[in-house]
Amino acid sequence: MKRTVFIETTIPSFYFEVRQEPEMVARRECTRRWWAQERIRYDLVSSVFTLAELDRGNYPGKADALQLVQDLPVLGVTPEIESIAEVYIRRKLMPAEDAGDAYHLAAASYYGISFLLTWNCRHLANANKAFHVRSINAELGLSIPVITTPDMLFAEDES
Repeated sequence: MKRTVFIETTIPSFYFEVRQEPEMVARRECTRRWWAQERIRYDLVSSVFTLAELDRGNYPGKADALQLVQDLPVLGVTPEIESIAEVYIRRKLMPAEDAGDAYHLAAASYYGISFLLTWNCRHLANANKAFHVRSINAELGLSIPVITTPDMLFAEDES
């Protein structure tokens, strides 16, 4: 059985990133390499929160980013996910001003997803937050997804 990866907004965004700063180019290339080589090892899912964030505003690659994830199964919204996100915000785990990160984590936790894949290293893939995530999710009786970036989710070299 394949493990499941929750595709958060920054993954399709970086797949079509156009900025030319070295860090942006590196993230774009890593995302594309992961998508081409690694995604077949996993069952990918997304959520209405990811789709809504991708659909906001006008930016280069918007249509392509939406198309990249259009065929992924979309996790449904439940009252429990709403409540979990509110706990994350109230407990200062995730910012209140943009609740998207709280909803991504809440959905991945509620549905027992193995990995939450993101380039958001400030609010999600942040080692300093990992202890807080584990503590709150354990208290709520939720699974704890591994929150990681694409460069950390490649298969081990078999040589």
